[in-house]
Amino acid sequence: KNSVKAVEKELVPCSLQGKEKATLKRSQIFQIPGCKDLETKVIVVLGKAGMGKSILVQKICQDWSNGEFSQFEFVFWFDCKQISLPEKRYSLKYLLLEFFVKPQEGSKEIFEYILQNPAKVLLVFDGFEGLHDHENFPRCSASQPEKDLCSIKELLSGLIQKKILNGCTLLVTARPKDKVFQYVSKVDKTIEIEGFSPQQRELYITKYFKGLPYCDNALKLIKECEYLFSHCYSPAMCRCVCFLCETVLEIGDKSLPSTLTTVFLKFVQQKIIPMQTDATAMQNQESLAMLARIAWYLGEKHQSAMKSDLLPSKEVKEFALKYGFFLPFAFPRHSDSGEEEFGSTFSDFVIQNFLGALHLVLAEEIKDKSLTKYLSFPSKKKKPYNWLDLVPRFLAGLLFLQDDPYFCSLSNKDVKQSTKKQKTLLKYIRRLQINELCPERLLELLHCIYETQSNYLLQHVALRLKPDLCFLGVVLTPPDIHVLHSILKRSRKEFSLDLRNSSIDVQGLKDLVGLRNVASFRASLSDTVRLWKSLEQTKDYELLRASTEKFVLDPFKAKTMKDVNDLSDLVEMQEKMINCVQDVSGCSSYEIPAIKNLRKLEFALGPVCGLQGFLKLVEILAAFPSLQHLDLDALSENGIGDEGAKSLSEVFPTLTSLETLNLSQNKITDVGAEKIATALPSLSSLKTLSLYNNSICDFGAENLAKVLPVMASLRVLDVQYNKITGVGAQQLTDSLRKCPHIKNLVMWNPTIPYGVLEHLQQLDSRISV
Repeated sequence: KNSVKAVEKELVPCSLQGKEKATLKRSQIFQIPGCKDLETKVIVVLGKAGMGKSILVQKICQDWSNGEFSQFEFVFWFDCKQISLPEKRYSLKYLLLEFFVKPQEGSKEIFEYILQNPAKVLLVFDGFEGLHDHENFPRCSASQPEKDLCSIKELLSGLIQKKILNGCTLLVTARPKDKVFQYVSKVDKTIEIEGFSPQQRELYITKYFKGLPYCDNALKLIKECEYLFSHCYSPAMCRCVCFLCETVLEIGDKSLPSTLTTVFLKFVQQKIIPMQTDATAMQNQESLAMLARIAWYLGEKHQSAMKSDLLPSKEVKEFALKYGFFLPFAFPRHSDSGEEEFGSTFSDFVIQNFLGALHLVLAEEIKDKSLTKYLSFPSKKKKPYNWLDLVPRFLAGLLFLQDDPYFCSLSNKDVKQSTKKQKTLLKYIRRLQINELCPERLLELLHCIYETQSNYLLQHVALRLKPDLCFLGVVLTPPDIHVLHSILKRSRKEFSLDLRNSSIDVQGLKDLVGLRNVASFRASLSDTVRLWKSLEQTKDYELLRASTEKFVLDPFKAKTMKDVNDLSDLVEMQEKMINCVQDVSGCSSYEIPAIKNLRKLEFALGPVCGLQGFLKLVEILAAFPSLQHLDLDALSENGIGDEGAKSLSEVFPTLTSLETLNLSQNKITDVGAEKIATALPSLSSLKTLSLYNNSICDFGAENLAKVLPVMASLRVLDVQYNKITGVGAQQLTDSLRKCPHIKNLVMWNPTIPYGVLEHLQQLDSRISV
């Protein structure tokens, strides 16, 4: 079963502009084009808890030991939660050659070699979130950090600041919401682990049960429980669900629990009950309650590990180790004292979350009225109360499970206290302004409500959702999609969804778009085209047509070359759609409404890709018959120049609906202005033309002046901040007399003498500066 962990997952390189999905081999992780060899290189691998970050770094270490990554002579791997206990202090030498591995001889020579050859050293810090209370990240103040003792945070800070071992490579794994980027001044590469696709989930489950008589039944059972199958996108959760399914099938049950809370309740119960007797039941309940208390209080300190001698009793320690809640680890012997120290860490992050929530339910000192502060959806500004971010979901679920026999078997407490806490939760949610929650808090609320499986609460939330739900830039995981889908389905309202940059998978997009009460949606073009291609391949023409009717594109802003390529793919998809519609309805033509109704298109690729991207955009402009506003004015300046202006002017006859054309700040000269002016009369609907801040001189102004009288629809012309002199200004003014339809000509230029411009203004009040 351990070999299952090696199932390859997608690694997703991230950028501040947006995430690009791409399969990345482990051998490519350390490839950083243009990076200087003499400076420390920092690579950050992001991924939610249980996504396989630790498995990835273990595989990197294994690959290195098998001869790969030959650029490194030394690889050191540290588990942050084990090395960050607050009482521990290290020097670089102690950390590398005492804590990690102790050479039998030559420690001094090896350390000197490392200091002289930092480029040959890879340092892996696994689990940045394990750094105790990393809200405070001190600067390294040690005068000789290689040899002086300091905290692990100070040591890591010195490495990041390049004060220690400058030139080495740092690989840091962290959760997406961690503050790693606040403490790392420069990240050379960021990668995010996506988790399993639906196909990879099936592969994992099949491999887990391979050779067992109920292999096929197991996959069928898990897939039937859609919510649990959605959680299997996380490798750790997938392993947990497989373990539970194995237990269920062995005892002859035919169904799996329906929520995450009931899964872990049964998971914990199945670990303990089969091995306990009546005599140990009470002791186990007490040990579990104490372990839950430890889980909570460690979580409050952002910790999941502790020194074993700090555990409250021998019974709790043995209980935690016996049933797999804790994993032991050893600290290296101190050379002076010779004593060996041991630590314990929770075997699984989700288990710590579940036990933390169990503590909140069972603990008598936590009163029902104070319970709401532990929920993480109060407001946009307020931070979640605890580092254990799954606690609110488990807490909500447990409060609605007092009568569950599994819950009762884990606790000897009276349920009256828990009933009071349940009523407090109900009252709190009834008062909550659900339609004012930010997207992240709303999703958290939906998960909590789903865990209760209370029809009243599910309906209560469904009725209070606002019709416009925006998840722009919020990562939507498969479980997020499942709970959102199940609650939207309960509402009678019609919804408009914005799913752009949400990393939604094809199946999730298909499920949401397929809902009858989802009237419209916006999603990233690549995701939308991927969905349509998938529906075309499966010949689901009915949903294909319905989803194209619901898709909204207007307004669209192209900020990257990928945006332009995606828009081009969308236009290409329309040709395929015609064939699909012909097959179903016999119609000979079909226009995707989003293409047909696009009215505003903004282009902001900047100077590097501006011309290249614009030339590609021009090729498809004719596909948008309703385009009214074409805006090429970007802060970073697109710089399409005369070549872009010429290319655009050639398609003017197809832009019959264009009313506003903004070509400001694009390095257009007289050459481009002449091409534009010659073709302008074909823009029969144009009302506003802006050529602000280009390089147009008198010859360009003359060409514009010639066509103004025939531009019957034109109302505003802006040519300020060009290189027009008094001569060009006079020509434009003369032309303006023949143009009663024009309301405003903006033409202040630094090259026009002020007196001339003032005189022209007196001649025609429509001239403005």
